[in-house]
Amino acid sequence: MTRPAAVAGTFYPADPVELATLIDAMLDAAPPAQTMVTTTPVDGLVAYVVPHAGYQFSGPTAAHVYRELRDRPAPFERAVVLGPAHHVPLRGAAVSTATAWATPLGEIAIDTDGVRLLVDRGLAVADDRPHAPEHSIEVQVPLLLRVHLPKLLPVLIGPDDPDAVATLLDAVAGPGTVVLCSTDLSHYLTEEEARRRDAVTAAAIDDLAPERIGAGDACGRHALRGLLTWGRRHALRVDRLALATSADTGGPRDRVVGYPAMRLSRASY
Repeated sequence: MTRPAAVAGTFYPADPVELATLIDAMLDAAPPAQTMVTTTPVDGLVAYVVPHAGYQFSGPTAAHVYRELRDRPAPFERAVVLGPAHHVPLRGAAVSTATAWATPLGEIAIDTDGVRLLVDRGLAVADDRPHAPEHSIEVQVPLLLRVHLPKLLPVLIGPDDPDAVATLLDAVAGPGTVVLCSTDLSHYLTEEEARRRDAVTAAAIDDLAPERIGAGDACGRHALRGLLTWGRRHALRVDRLALATSADTGGPRDRVVGYPAMRLSRASY
């Protein structure tokens, strides 16, 4: 079964040429890492926090992450993407039963072995209902394809114990895998209020402090809290790549959304 694209033509262009051209332009405009990765830690633990709004608004921030993925000398083989369920109520973690997800740029293969592992261990349920209309993971897929990352393990996260999310990540993270936590930050504050609130949230991410991520700080807060718990469990380092708002890309200044781009790793940069 192939999951059809739900938000092509709204969150990102439906025309494949237009979409590829837009993504390439965003990646080329993003700054490269000051020193590119030359070695990967033995445990292979690398993760990013990346936004998921329409490309017009959050794309330049997300491009900081995908520029690094594109330019890595040792490309990843699989992305584990955690995201919130905006449309269908969900508790815990839900994986997709599809074997591929469609985009205007073609299909990405789903890691069905990873799906089966999470379900068999009781770390997630197989449920396509929250995935069907959801954009938080889908908007990452054309970007993943454009940086030649061929396989996806999509996991939606609802209210859950951060330790349970961290244990889920322990089951699937490792060499050849990059973890992406798809979340925006504050929503619909004034630009001044948003920047102040997002600075506090970004500091909590810097400090791997999930207990400091509040209900209005990030729409993907449950996945984010789990990611930070996992990062603290493994003593990962956080590097801030970008922190922006929708006002930076032409959105109204009285109702902005915050966008993070951050890296968790033990790699040398």
